[in-house]
Amino acid sequence: MKKYLSIDQGTSSSRAIIFDANLNLINDSQQEYDLAYPNDGWVELNPNDVLETVRDTVVNVLSEGQAIEACGITNQRETTVVWSKETGDPIYPAIVWQDRRTNEFCNELKSKGFEKKVKEKTGLVLDPYFSATKIKWILDNVDGAKDMAKKGDLLFGTIDTYLIYKLTDEKNHLTDVTNASRTLLFNIKTMQWDDELLELFDIPKSILPEVLGCDGDFGTLSLGTTNIPIRGVIGDQQAALVGQGCFKNGDMKSTYGTGCFLMVNTENKPYEIDEGLLTTVAYKLGDKVHYAIEGSIYSCGNIIQWLRDKMEFFANSKDSEKFLNPNGNTNNVLFLPAFNGLGAPFWNSEVRGGFYGITQDSSINDMVTAAFQSITFQTKEITTILENYDIEINKLLVDGGMVNNNRFCQVLSDTLGKDIIQPSNVESTAIGACKVAMIASGVDLTNITDHSPSIYKPNLDLVKVYEDNHAKWKGYLLNSLKN
Repeated sequence: MKKYLSIDQGTSSSRAIIFDANLNLINDSQQEYDLAYPNDGWVELNPNDVLETVRDTVVNVLSEGQAIEACGITNQRETTVVWSKETGDPIYPAIVWQDRRTNEFCNELKSKGFEKKVKEKTGLVLDPYFSATKIKWILDNVDGAKDMAKKGDLLFGTIDTYLIYKLTDEKNHLTDVTNASRTLLFNIKTMQWDDELLELFDIPKSILPEVLGCDGDFGTLSLGTTNIPIRGVIGDQQAALVGQGCFKNGDMKSTYGTGCFLMVNTENKPYEIDEGLLTTVAYKLGDKVHYAIEGSIYSCGNIIQWLRDKMEFFANSKDSEKFLNPNGNTNNVLFLPAFNGLGAPFWNSEVRGGFYGITQDSSINDMVTAAFQSITFQTKEITTILENYDIEINKLLVDGGMVNNNRFCQVLSDTLGKDIIQPSNVESTAIGACKVAMIASGVDLTNITDHSPSIYKPNLDLVKVYEDNHAKWKGYLLNSLKN
C-alpha cells in the first residue's frame, strides 16, 4: 500500500506523520520549540528552529528504504519570514501571526479610509494578524532591508514558502492560494497579487513567491538520500476543513489549537460579512476555487497552557478536565481571553485578559471553568453571526488538541445547543495536508471516511445556565472594550 508524508508545522511545534492510502497513521514524530515575546504584544520565533524541528521529525518517521508517494505540507498561516536571496538566511526573526506590533499602522490606514477597499479585494480586515504589515515592519526597521528589497535581494514567505525554499532541491520560491490569501496582498477575486495593495503597503512585488493551487507541483523534498515530491500545500485551518471532509456548501469545522478557527465552506461564493468575520480561499484543487467564511479567535489552547505553566493549576493539560465543572457553575467568576487582544468578531488589539468576580470563595475549579467557557462563548459569538446570514448550523465538526478533552466538547455542545462531532483522529490538519497530496497524486478519496466519531449532544437542562453565563460574560467583555 502506498504511503504519504504529512508535515504539520504549527505555532509551537512541528510534526511529521506517515499515513497509508486509507489515512491510517503509520508513524509520527513531534518536536516543540520556543516562542519569544520581546515586547508587549510582540511574538517571534527563530526560523531555524522551525527548519530543524521539521527536518528532525521527518527523519524520525522515515525508515530505511521506505518508499513515499508524495508529501503534503500544512502550516501556521500569516507568520512572516523575510530572508536574503544570496545567503538564504532570515534578516529578522519570524513575526508570528499573534503579533500585534503593527496595530498603530493598521489604525492609521483605517483612519484614511482604506479598510473597505482592502476588504473588497482580500476578504480580510486591516489587522496586525495578517502578513503585509509584518513585512512592512521588517523592511522599515531592519537596517538596509528596504533597499535590498527594492534591488530584488530579499524574499518573503509564510512558513510553507520558507520550508519549500530551504528543503527542496530546486530552491523553489512558491506558496499556495490559501496562504497567499492571508497576506492582505492577494486579490481573492482575480486570484493574483494585487499591485494596488502592494503600493499601499510599500512592498515590492519581487519579494513575493509564485502562487500555485493547493495540489500544485512544489518541488522535491530532499533530506540526505531521500527525495519526495511535494504535491500539496495548504494553510492549517483550510487543511482542517479538508481533513474533516468539508467539501460542500455549509460544511463547517472548528479547530481548537493555540488559537481557535471556525471555518465554513461556501463553495464558489465569496460572502461579504460586515460583523468581523473573514472571507478567505478555502482551497483550489484542479481548476476549482472554493471560498470560506472564517472566525479567528486568538487565544484558546494557549489559555490552558498558561493555566498549567504560569498559574500551575495542574501538571499537564489533560488534568484540566478534572477542574472543569460539568454543570457550568463558575461561582460568578468570568474570564476575558485577551492575552494579545481579541480576534473575530471584535478585532481589538488593545484589550488585555483578566479574571473578574473572584472572591475568597473562588476556587481553581471556578477559574478553570470560566477560562474554558470563555472559549466556547467566543465560538458562540461567531456561530450567531453566521446564523444571521442564514448559514444553518445543525452540527459542528471539531478538531485540534483541545478536543481530546471530552468534558470541553460537552461544554461546547451545551453552550451552542448543537451536536459536536469529534473525529476518531483529531489531527485534521495533518490529514488535510495528506489528502491534498493524495488528490494531486490521482487518488479518489470518496470511500475514505471516519466511521467512529464521537457525538456530543446538548444537555437541555443546562440551556438556561449557559445562556445566563454567556450574557454575564458578554457584558464583562463589552465593558472591557469601552475601557
